[in-house]
Amino acid sequence: MTPEMIADSIVNLCGAIGLGVAMATLYRRDPRSPLTRRLLIALGIIALLFLVRGTAWWSGSGVLDNLSMIPAALIPLGALIVTEGILRRHAPRPAKIVILTGGIVLGLAGAVGSERFAAPFAVLLVLFQLGGFAICAWLLAARDRTTLMASENRSIGRLAVGAVLVIPFIVTDFRVLMPDIPVRLGALGALLVVTAILIAERGAETQRQALLMTALRLSSSALLGIAAAFVAPDVDAAQIMRFCAIAIAGVLTIGLMVDALRAHFESQVPGVLNSVAASPARTRDALIAELARHPIFESARRYRESELLAYDPPLLRDFLSGVRVLRRPDAPWGLKLSDPAVERVISLLAANSATHLIVLSHDPIDVIALAVPVISADPATETALALVRRLLALTPETV
Repeated sequence: MTPEMIADSIVNLCGAIGLGVAMATLYRRDPRSPLTRRLLIALGIIALLFLVRGTAWWSGSGVLDNLSMIPAALIPLGALIVTEGILRRHAPRPAKIVILTGGIVLGLAGAVGSERFAAPFAVLLVLFQLGGFAICAWLLAARDRTTLMASENRSIGRLAVGAVLVIPFIVTDFRVLMPDIPVRLGALGALLVVTAILIAERGAETQRQALLMTALRLSSSALLGIAAAFVAPDVDAAQIMRFCAIAIAGVLTIGLMVDALRAHFESQVPGVLNSVAASPARTRDALIAELARHPIFESARRYRESELLAYDPPLLRDFLSGVRVLRRPDAPWGLKLSDPAVERVISLLAANSATHLIVLSHDPIDVIALAVPVISADPATETALALVRRLLALTPETV
């Protein structure tokens, strides 16, 4: 096998695995949505293409290589199916007939295979794919925006940008048209698009965080590919590009797998907020008892004012009047370390080896001291503690 074929195979197999993971993630999020089913069909066609093609190049099987033309020719049909689902209406009948008939004819013709017509067929297939994408783009651009929600219009705009960005990656897959390309990048483009789709489904703040993490993955994997290329003898620009493509495709695939597995584990073991939301408790004491089952609240201890006589309750009452959650790392909380109230709160935290003080009430004083392990002390946990405090404060003492 040549370096080109090895790189092409690895990138395509990574693309097939990554798209398979994305399909599982989308199905887990909304298994009954009609649009989800359409996305699964389209992604399934593309994943099948990468799987068959990557296996064919790795094994040197000409039969599998020819069979990969069938899913390649059906990609415009998958794009049209998704387009209809987004617009919630059927595409014009002529467009359906052209894309469906063209996909079947070109797929069967490619499966037969003929070296003599390889170049003309590649030109015809790429023109058919680009033409199918153009039809879908026209349908999306000509839509009646008033019939769709604002979020749907934003999603269409993002999809259009992604489609435009992925076209150059698709063209590189046709080595007959670009014989000097070091590695085919169609699967890499698909991985970038599905990663962007999964990010777009999140909230605004989470989107920014996910984009930063994705940018870190891309830049670090590219640097890793460049460094790995210099291990091989006779390093040139083509070899560096191959190593970078393999590293980026691998890291994106691993990232999708890790994100999917993390989501699965989180769904199996409810977090703090999920535990509170699912709790049947109707009083504050019962809810705190439910929280004690969660690892973060295992060491938590509740203090009422009668139990804080040694810590000067009137002084604490004034200090905690505007406080909801107190973090020990933030001490002295805008005051001097020698302030009597600061000294007493630090002493209370130290007595319980606590890192946080949740203030349920300041008059009378009602607090919870708990220790959050350093491995769990992240922004998400801090937000969860603040929300738990609010829920506890709103929960009645008695029914």
